[in-house]
Amino acid sequence: MNKIINQDKKIYMKKMRIGFFLVLIAFLATACQSNKTIPYFKNIPKTEYNKIEQAAYTELKIKEDDILDITIQTADVNAASQVNDAATNNSIASPGSGQQRATGFVVDKEGEVELPVLGRIKLEGLTSYEARNLIRKKANEYFVDPTVQVRFVNFKVTVIGEVNRPSSYTMPSERVTILDAIGLAGDLTIYGKRENVLLIRETNTGKELVQFNLNDSQLFKSPYYYLKQNDIIYVEPSKGKIAAAESSRFSVIAIIASLLSTAALIITRL
Repeated sequence: MNKIINQDKKIYMKKMRIGFFLVLIAFLATACQSNKTIPYFKNIPKTEYNKIEQAAYTELKIKEDDILDITIQTADVNAASQVNDAATNNSIASPGSGQQRATGFVVDKEGEVELPVLGRIKLEGLTSYEARNLIRKKANEYFVDPTVQVRFVNFKVTVIGEVNRPSSYTMPSERVTILDAIGLAGDLTIYGKRENVLLIRETNTGKELVQFNLNDSQLFKSPYYYLKQNDIIYVEPSKGKIAAAESSRFSVIAIIASLLSTAALIITRL
């Protein structure tokens, strides 16, 4: 009987040691991963002042299914109210946003928006600045010294993967960088793979896939540094995350095994 008990104790201690070493290995792997890859832009020289070339910003172009907030102001407060009220009351489901709804004028398949009083105006392919000038030119036929504002309502980007707050974010400005989007998502987690961040972009011919290395200052020169409507950013998990998940699984197995061994010892003594 004592021989059996001693064997069970040896098995129990062996499993506990295995579980301990697995947790230790996962911890060391995570620590090494953190030291090597957490800092951004490591190849920037350590001097007091650095100037890095940056990609030129290209203004967003209006395209089909975009939702635009268009307002017209005139000296007569009530003169353009029909246009502005129509924008406020026109509730549209944003493409790909689930139950989220936005107010504004949608660009139809012909690339046009239909405004009260002004009629149909083709805006596809224009920037918001060019669209504003075109609408103001048309509004001059009906109003005195009109001031026009045009902005994107549905400019959103989605950040998923190893970030602290994965979600879709509606941008308040057209000039948005990949770093802005990652910042809104609460930065990468400690397990985020900073050397392999994937950008997915919809185009007329399909999807573009672009990889970024946040450890490399060449990011600033990329033509994809500035984001466009409906861009998706995916942060891949590192090997440390996989190792931690595996160690957790083995730790649970070791605990269960130890509980079963303890139960077996109690039963043999009875």
